[in-house]
Amino acid sequence: MNILDLLKNENEKPLDVLKTDGGFCGIFRTIGCVGDSLSSGEMESLNEKNEKGYHDYFEYSWGQYIARNCGLTVYNFSKGGMTAKEYCESFAEANNFWSPVKACQAYIIALGVNDISKCGTELGSTDDIDLSDYKNNKESFTGYYAMIIQRLKEIQPKARFFLMTIPQGSKDEKRKEAEDLHRKILYELADLFEYTYVLDMRQYAPVIDDEYKKLFFLGGHMNAAGYILAARMTETYIDYIIRHNMEDFAQTAFIGTPFHNCGVKW
Repeated sequence: MNILDLLKNENEKPLDVLKTDGGFCGIFRTIGCVGDSLSSGEMESLNEKNEKGYHDYFEYSWGQYIARNCGLTVYNFSKGGMTAKEYCESFAEANNFWSPVKACQAYIIALGVNDISKCGTELGSTDDIDLSDYKNNKESFTGYYAMIIQRLKEIQPKARFFLMTIPQGSKDEKRKEAEDLHRKILYELADLFEYTYVLDMRQYAPVIDDEYKKLFFLGGHMNAAGYILAARMTETYIDYIIRHNMEDFAQTAFIGTPFHNCGVKW
């Protein structure tokens, strides 16, 4: 057996084979999920009067499915309707999410859906970021999104970050344009910040078309099977990134400790 062939197949795509055990995603002991309703296990109800109800069922979130599958702890730093702006200006502070007590070895950031709904293609750019002081970031999606990374890096300097793009599926051309721009911004952020990677669901995940929604959605949000599938895709993609960048993750066990191994990439 050639272990390198198993770890790093150059022709492999991130979601070619879904992991059922989380793969190397399990090297983390704590993961924080920063996101909106789709990170919160939100279920959409409909009563006899055709009135919709929205319910954050965190135990059904893809983050908690990952936690149970991989045997690690996941924090839901999320709620329905969340934007990067609200997260930075009020939500995280109000819920003590900046506390070092809740520092994680890795963070998955899945924001942008509601930001696009509110500001369209006016998402800003990486010119809005002050890398030396996040307090100077401009009040744009990109500025706020970068601020989240910057503040979490203050709490956990060696944490690994995984930034999630928006899957294909919208039929609105303006919306698709904004989602493409969102993807571009995330790749630029990954280039700016150390140990930051893109979970490019826009390129590699299934298209969320009518057939997909019939199977995995309740209205505009996923059903329980949809959240499990999202969990499997997320942990599979993280496993893929780890296998293709093994040196980046060699010291995972030391994240959040005063120790390191100077002979290995840190």
